[in-house]
Amino acid sequence: MEIQSMSELIEICTREKKPISQVMLMMEERKSGRDKETIIKMMEERLIKMKEAVDSGKNDPSPAPSGISGGDAMKMGDYVRRGKSLSGNYISDAMTFSLATSESNARMGVIVATPTAGAAGILPGVLFSLHKNDGTSYKDLVMGLFTASALGYIIANRAFISGAAGGCQAEVGSATAMAAGTIVELKGGTPKQAVNATAIAMKSLLGLVCDPVAGLVEVPCIKRNVIGTSIAFSAADLSLAGVESRIPCDEVIEAMYKVGKDMPRVLKETSLGGLAMTETGKKVKERLFSKKS
Repeated sequence: MEIQSMSELIEICTREKKPISQVMLMMEERKSGRDKETIIKMMEERLIKMKEAVDSGKNDPSPAPSGISGGDAMKMGDYVRRGKSLSGNYISDAMTFSLATSESNARMGVIVATPTAGAAGILPGVLFSLHKNDGTSYKDLVMGLFTASALGYIIANRAFISGAAGGCQAEVGSATAMAAGTIVELKGGTPKQAVNATAIAMKSLLGLVCDPVAGLVEVPCIKRNVIGTSIAFSAADLSLAGVESRIPCDEVIEAMYKVGKDMPRVLKETSLGGLAMTETGKKVKERLFSKKS
């Protein structure tokens, strides 16, 4: 079994009467030759690593080695606990956990690339928010990772997931799309609704440039991860309400690919444009590189 498109994914789910997660698990069994129990165990280990990154990051006020990030997860967590959040518990907690994961990455901690290190905060953010606010079991979260894997697999094979290849739309955009579809499935939505949420989320981030200050996936990457969690929940809500993407998901992915191809090189992880070339961005780069010389 080799899934080539989102439309094919929906067809297989319908034919097999299985959710996306189970279809992905079937495909992994056939591709890897491993048995189901082994594959699930491997995915459980990745979920545990995600949780460790969240727990480490949310309680650590220290700056990253670069000095340009760190401590914001604690600030956000304190703010949420004071009951000041405007976003509601689902999104506020997801933002906190996303910050925690991305800051752990900036401190050279272990994270799970979903689909990349620069976008690794989004999926853990939404998953552990669902765990906290819905009581979603770890067993279900593991299956959610299979859902996200299927969606990311198709995106990666039809377009790209690298900022250097397609801009931040390919990293944060793909991660947000994967998270949106995963939320829908974990909340009982159909495969078609999950794919619609994936399309809605990706459309919302088309054209997002990759412009990391000083070449580090910290500014503005960490906060883009945070915003990605709110877009994922918004896209999931729209789809669960019955709202459909007017542009089919496969065409949205194709559009993302074409936008990435047309995007100037200076806006694709070269740090030669965008926020990286603001006055403050250039000063940060000068400070960091002068330390090394």
